[in-house]
Amino acid sequence: DPLRVCDAALPLPERPEPMSPLLEVAQISTIPSSEFIAALGGCYEKSPWVAERAHAAAPFASLAALASALREAVDGATDAERLALLRSHPDLAGKAALAGELTSESTAEQCHAGLSSLSADELARFTKLNEAYTARFGFPFILAVRNANKATIFAAFERRVTNSAAAELAEAVAQVHKIAWMRLNELVRPNPTGFLTCHVLDTARGCPAAGMRIELKRRVESSNGGGDSWAEVGSFLTNEDGRIVGGAGPQDGGGGRG
Repeated sequence: DPLRVCDAALPLPERPEPMSPLLEVAQISTIPSSEFIAALGGCYEKSPWVAERAHAAAPFASLAALASALREAVDGATDAERLALLRSHPDLAGKAALAGELTSESTAEQCHAGLSSLSADELARFTKLNEAYTARFGFPFILAVRNANKATIFAAFERRVTNSAAAELAEAVAQVHKIAWMRLNELVRPNPTGFLTCHVLDTARGCPAAGMRIELKRRVESSNGGGDSWAEVGSFLTNEDGRIVGGAGPQDGGGGRG
């Protein structure tokens, strides 16, 4: 029964186990190379050499700068190294998934995309597409599937299998970078920058909504596996232009400015 085997290989709990607290960019910028690699080595599938080379660019001014250093390590690698990186990725719903041999990152991503609940026909379709794609390009089909579903994955698969070799190599590398960015965001917290704006309009009267109370809250992740909570950052009243003026700044986790 392919469905039963796939479900067993890719378990998707109703609620994931609580993650460790996110690292700060400033913290990542100062840790030794060995700790840097241990923390970020999984961003690029089974390729800790990417993090090892990116560490040389520390310190990092922002999460974007950190991601850029990782990206540049890949883009500056040899063709053989980039090909090995692509080949480190597993097939979607492939043999490694069925055998429970995926990395924890790939397991979570494929589960979120619904690949742990395939029918026998869907599994057969994935197998056929995987084989055709790999035979054509020499590396597995790679797609950032965390926010995708089976329909979008199949559509991308069937579209890209007809690409030229050069176009598909570029697309595969771009998808690798996208996957790495998503993984990085689960490990490192971006610097608190920018602000939130608010402009409320009374559509019934066709004018700004003055005197409306706005509450700004921040989601607080549970550290013991319980439900998340919401912490109030501030409470504001809109002015005669329907805006909030002043308010919480980035240091408080949010903000409001007119």
